[in-house]
Amino acid sequence: MQFGIFDHVDDSGLPLPEHFEARLQMVEAFEAAGFSRYHVAEHHGTPLGHAPSPGIYLSAIAQRTATIRFGPLVYLLPLYHPLRLIEEVCMLDALSGGRLELGYGRGISPIEMGFYGVDMDHQQDLSAESFEVLVKGLVNDRLDHRGRFFAFDDVPMTLRPQQRPHPPLWYGTNSLPSVERCARDRLNMVTLLAGERMQQMVAGYKQAYAASGGVAADMPLIGVGRHIVVADSDEEALAIARPAFARWRASFVHLWEARGGNNPFVASFPKDWDALEASGSACAGSPDRVGAFLERDVELGGYNYCLAQMAFGNMSVEQVRRSAQLFGAEVMPAFA
Repeated sequence: MQFGIFDHVDDSGLPLPEHFEARLQMVEAFEAAGFSRYHVAEHHGTPLGHAPSPGIYLSAIAQRTATIRFGPLVYLLPLYHPLRLIEEVCMLDALSGGRLELGYGRGISPIEMGFYGVDMDHQQDLSAESFEVLVKGLVNDRLDHRGRFFAFDDVPMTLRPQQRPHPPLWYGTNSLPSVERCARDRLNMVTLLAGERMQQMVAGYKQAYAASGGVAADMPLIGVGRHIVVADSDEEALAIARPAFARWRASFVHLWEARGGNNPFVASFPKDWDALEASGSACAGSPDRVGAFLERDVELGGYNYCLAQMAFGNMSVEQVRRSAQLFGAEVMPAFA
């Protein structure tokens, strides 16, 4: 069992320079607590994501940390020219000493894609071809490609990733049809689902992985995301989590409410912290309470990577630091 962090870098109410400095201190705390990875979302035009250029943000993370691995979850491929992205990936991998984890996807928000003029009818095909070009450029010294959207003729790849053939690949999904491809392509996978749907995702991955000749000992990470707050008592943790989640959720639904978009996942998302806990997607409490929650969740789902969302809303650096310290010292060891 491994533990990582997922972060939207959502609006905290602080001025932007202070917001970024607070987040950098939080990432330092995650590293000190023993988390293996830090993943950051990419969003545009919404208070849900204040790291719309993950590469710039992660380059700062590279310089403020020494051991924790990190990466986008995910780069929104339709918004990048693949040559530019190849170079950015190589730069980040070098700046971090080979600590980059490469998450990619096509984007789930037509509103955000629309800001950039992305034709949603072409989104999936564009993303697939962009990924094909990205991998070609990372593994070859020269790039040749002929496709529907891009054509490259003997382009020199002067920057190379430190990790060969390329950094580890990640894919985030809540869709069962994506699971078989993730397993077949040996991608690390993350889902935010809970309960029976989470079970189906994890079981589907394992079945597809075995069917495609995968060796159990080499299985990629199957991650499940959970909002987690740890404090010295259950009451203190809940007092932190409830208002922080309310602010985070307001950012989460902001664009959909402002633009009238119809997203079933957003529409059905729990309205407050207590409802989120009841759904099985979160826990706030003492180390004992959080540890018991995770033991049940892991037993139910059978996943091997817990992706904790521990910084959200208006949580302070000290609250996040204490939460990470308690989790690392009193929860993680039970899963070693």
